[in-house]
Amino acid sequence: MTDTSIKPRRVRFSWEETPLHWVPGDPFTTHLINVLHMLLPAGERWFVHVFKQALPYIRDPRLKAEVKGFMGQEGTHAVAHQRVLEHMKDQGLDPGPYVENIEWIFERMLGDDTMPPIARTYWLKERVALIAAIEHYTAVLGQWILDARPLDDAGADAVMMDLLRWHGAEEVEHRSVAFDLFMHLDGSYARRTRTMMVTGPMIVLLLKRGAGFLMANDPILRGRLRAKWTHYFYRARQGRVPTLRSLALAVPQYLRPGFHPSQEGDLRQALDYIAISPAHAEFLSLNVRKLQEGQ
Repeated sequence: MTDTSIKPRRVRFSWEETPLHWVPGDPFTTHLINVLHMLLPAGERWFVHVFKQALPYIRDPRLKAEVKGFMGQEGTHAVAHQRVLEHMKDQGLDPGPYVENIEWIFERMLGDDTMPPIARTYWLKERVALIAAIEHYTAVLGQWILDARPLDDAGADAVMMDLLRWHGAEEVEHRSVAFDLFMHLDGSYARRTRTMMVTGPMIVLLLKRGAGFLMANDPILRGRLRAKWTHYFYRARQGRVPTLRSLALAVPQYLRPGFHPSQEGDLRQALDYIAISPAHAEFLSLNVRKLQEGQ
């Protein structure tokens, strides 16, 4: 299990100065990463919903506390990314149609009523296993964004980078919780394999389609530039987006006998970033000012 106390942290982001193309001159990288803002609010609300159903089955008090902390962090993440979607819409790029598709996947295709009542326990274990597989990818991406200096070198917007790194750091911090819950409730290697083999291709497909949607509807580009694999490979070589190889390697890592998420990622680096995150510091500073004004 994890060796830290998992807890939600309050943050405050100000988006007024963040441009639509927050990686200057690079709409492809901007929009490929922007797909995460469209995926995460619905996905993380679904995580919380499923884990809430799992809580009564958890016999280990420490794991139950970590699951509750995980749920708090994921709820905070969903709100933060939802604010980015609102900012995108204010800038003339409405993510709504794509987000509706994502919400359908989580609420309908992966919802409570997908399986008949007799399969309730089976379906809960299956969805917990899916979340564990997804969380492996979010931890991989979290470590990547913490290390992604080429984005800083490209002049990426500081507020957006803080959001991505704060979120990525918390993904590294709680990287073991979903896996530990899956092992506690079930731990079937066949289920672990099956859900990972579904998760990997689905994430790549959703990222590709999402980037295509954003590029096609970008009010600045006006359809003059489409998302292509050539763009992806070029930016991956520059280090601005994760390589396809790194995403593919996440599968055998997860399926390796004896694997545990604590073996992956740099927890110290993640906690160090959280300690200096401007958004977290801004929230604390705002609270201090409010307390002082109230005296």
